[in-house]
Amino acid sequence: MKAGKTLTAWWNDSVDYRWLVRTLAARSTLGPAKFMIGVAGAAIAIMGAVIAGTPVGPPGQPGVAATIGVASGILWALRWWLLPWPSKTESLVLIICADLLFTIQFLLLPNRLFGAMGVVLLVVTGSYVSFFHGARALAVHSAWSVLSVIVFSVRIVTGGDDVRLALAVGLLLLAAVVSALAYQVMNWLLRAESLSDPLTELLNRRGLEIRLPPLVDGHPAVSVMTFDLDEFKKINDTYGHRAGDAVLVSTARRLLDAAGETAVVARTGGEEFVVAVPMTAAAARTEAERLRRVVAEPSETAVQVTASVGVAVFDTTTRPRCPRPTTDRLLQSSDAAMYRAKQSGGNQVEVDELAPPGNDHHPPAR
Repeated sequence: MKAGKTLTAWWNDSVDYRWLVRTLAARSTLGPAKFMIGVAGAAIAIMGAVIAGTPVGPPGQPGVAATIGVASGILWALRWWLLPWPSKTESLVLIICADLLFTIQFLLLPNRLFGAMGVVLLVVTGSYVSFFHGARALAVHSAWSVLSVIVFSVRIVTGGDDVRLALAVGLLLLAAVVSALAYQVMNWLLRAESLSDPLTELLNRRGLEIRLPPLVDGHPAVSVMTFDLDEFKKINDTYGHRAGDAVLVSTARRLLDAAGETAVVARTGGEEFVVAVPMTAAAARTEAERLRRVVAEPSETAVQVTASVGVAVFDTTTRPRCPRPTTDRLLQSSDAAMYRAKQSGGNQVEVDELAPPGNDHHPPAR
């Protein structure tokens, strides 16, 4: 049951392509990555030139397959070396073209066994897809790879070779293709673990920083709410840290269940939680008050808890000319509003509707 839930989460997870690219750039590895991907294209171009006129290559000089290999390899290398990193859409188009060209190029080779071995190159594109794109893109790539394996195996048999040889080659290529799928699942699991809080299983601060930008960019109005549990230290001191952990887990579950499917819910540290939801300024306070009451509802234990809530709202439906704020500004504003709620006695909501830059509130010193 748990395995099925994990696979469902993997299938539905949308990889944040822009975040991955920004992370590589921040670590100064985007340039080397572009260079190495371009080198792969150059290697294919050289291979196309080398096999021309050889026993495994196409007859004549230079041959259709060799020409395709050289031209496509050169264009691939120049694109990665000379142009900026591709957008998500262009990235997928490049991989689709590479998959098609690999299969077509090696189908044109007269040596059917050597042609079949060219399917291994689909593992290279599969590794790229498994890192930069989601499970569904990889599923399409894997389906094409499996189809290519079947076609090349049948081609070996129809060429007069032993059926067992075709089966062995097909199984070898299939194992290589499946490895890319396994790599993607493991990579997703590790990424998901690194972005989640181990105690509450909510997103952690890094996970929030990944999930929040698409939410802000994709909706005309978003409310970011910061919840800080009141006098949480007293709970730990009075009942012990185990009871404190139980309160955190219970609060996380309540917020996640009450916030709805469109919300992003995270534990950003200690007793602090963030809920971000597509919502207009008019509805933000009512929703924050509702969630505050949900947190304060009596629990199955003797430990009761309340929360101070700070809300930052941007709403282009009421301020169409107001520039869209950064996620950092939203989080800082909600954090500042939360501290105002706490300084006013706690267990209440403060709302900060973001004004244009230069007119917004400045958060107090922590």
